[in-house]
Amino acid sequence: MAKPNYQFEKRQKELAKKKKKEEKRLRKLGDNPAEPETATDAPAAQPPAGGETP
Repeated sequence: MAKPNYQFEKRQKELAKKKKKEEKRLRKLGDNPAEPETATDAPAAQPPAGGETP
């Protein structure tokens, strides 16, 4: 019976962790600039409620 290769398993875990961390970092960087734009555009796009004039 073959012995388990613990070094290979550990390396794969480390690579997966590193990849996940990098994806999270990129997602964070990509989300931040978009948030202020959507927040400022959303109220201006809505029509006045109840027949009010702006």
